[in-house]
Amino acid sequence: MATDIKDTVHAVEAAAVMGLLPARPRLLALGEPTHGEDTLLDLRNELFRQLVEQEGYRTITIESDCLMGLVVDDYVTSGTGTLDEVMEHGFSHGFGASAANRELVRWMRAYNDGRPASEQLRFAGFDGPLEITGAASPRQALTALHGYLAAQVDADLLPCTAETLDRLLGADDRWTNPAAMRDPAQSVGRSAQAGQLRLLADDLVALLDAQTPHLITATSRGDWDRARLYGRTATGLLRYHFWMADTSPARMTWLVSLRDRMMADNLLALAERGPALVHAHNAHLQRDKSSMRMGDQRLEWWSAGALAGAHLGEGYAFLATALGTIRHHGVDTPPPDTLEGLLHALPEDRCLVDAPRLTTAFGDTRPAPHVSPYFGYFPLDPAHLAGYDGIVFIKDVPKS
Repeated sequence: MATDIKDTVHAVEAAAVMGLLPARPRLLALGEPTHGEDTLLDLRNELFRQLVEQEGYRTITIESDCLMGLVVDDYVTSGTGTLDEVMEHGFSHGFGASAANRELVRWMRAYNDGRPASEQLRFAGFDGPLEITGAASPRQALTALHGYLAAQVDADLLPCTAETLDRLLGADDRWTNPAAMRDPAQSVGRSAQAGQLRLLADDLVALLDAQTPHLITATSRGDWDRARLYGRTATGLLRYHFWMADTSPARMTWLVSLRDRMMADNLLALAERGPALVHAHNAHLQRDKSSMRMGDQRLEWWSAGALAGAHLGEGYAFLATALGTIRHHGVDTPPPDTLEGLLHALPEDRCLVDAPRLTTAFGDTRPAPHVSPYFGYFPLDPAHLAGYDGIVFIKDVPKS
């Protein structure tokens, strides 16, 4: 068995990645089993640089707020703002504090300097404006969409005025109240005002779609594409707030599913624009159903990668990342009968594994599941092995 596994191993290089795939995918996704480790992000940066330079990828998108990501995109394409400002205001989930993310943004800006717009790299966040503690107010997305349309179409076509939106939205802290995540009664998502906003947001998106030929000519495809992002985000946030107010047993399943639905919609929009490199947690990118425990409840849902893959077929590819040790989080050498343990026994400090060949090598005997002592680390599930196009393995992750 060890010889068979060794035969599936390659260097972590762009050429080796492309050798695992039938053709260049529109979305090439690299997952990670834990957040906050710059060792993983340094490898991501190195691999993504190669894929940009050798394979023509022109968009890099990560698991961060899609609206905040516009700040980063403006910086890397036109130099708007400073790098310090971008790292502070352009990332959610605390990802702006990462030295590796800072280096990614710095490199993208340097790459674009002096290049025509058609050859520049673009940055995008593809997560919704969501945190563990709740969801953002839909104000930014709704008012930006309304403002774009109001400047370009007959006022009689607009379903409401900006003043009406402002009145219905009310104070933003009504929407961002962190108590609503644990207590549905604290959510405004099923109020009369929220219901009216959902209808208005739907009409604004319909108007945007109906006026597409005019809008692209009158503004630009880039401005229209950004307006579509505002529309997706507004309707997605209002739907998410609606289910935050739910009291049924399905509430949390709806919430995790809606988050990945928002992610998938953003990924598919990026794929329309051109080939994109994607980075996020493995659980958001895998083809099989994702699952997690929240208290005494087991949640299962289809990830953004599963949804995007269903639409794109071979246009979607997924490399999962597996780890050996994270000793500063109490993750020591994995048991030898687990997938991580078998890979840890190889001499390579990091490698790319041909997952389909590895599946064949295992035959009917699958490795044992690896149970992590650290709640923030999710080892790979051997039952999902057939859904990976490749596995990037890192033997040891030192403290960042």
